[in-house]
Amino acid sequence: MPNVTIYIPADEMPSDGALDDLSTQCAELCTGILLAKLANVHVIYVAVRHGLGHPIFAEIQYRLEPFRTPAVMDRFMDGLDEVLKRNIGRTARIRCFGHIASSIHARN
Repeated sequence: MPNVTIYIPADEMPSDGALDDLSTQCAELCTGILLAKLANVHVIYVAVRHGLGHPIFAEIQYRLEPFRTPAVMDRFMDGLDEVLKRNIGRTARIRCFGHIASSIHARN
């Protein structure tokens, strides 16, 4: 954890090369600002058929840690906003959801 899921309208999905660059930049934000181990970072793109609301949406699920303060999360979201604008050319709605370790059950 963290998991970064970016929902993009299918007809606006960037090229594979652009997504590779975006994945690298998202991972750098997660390791640099959120202090996550690279092996725990997941970046996922979901092509969607947009219905209503903001067309590009980024959802971040992360483990709550004492060092992931509101100020740190603000820095992370600012960085993610810039990375998305630079790589996709659009502003995304960004939502971060923190979870306490005892409420996370996982495999593999």
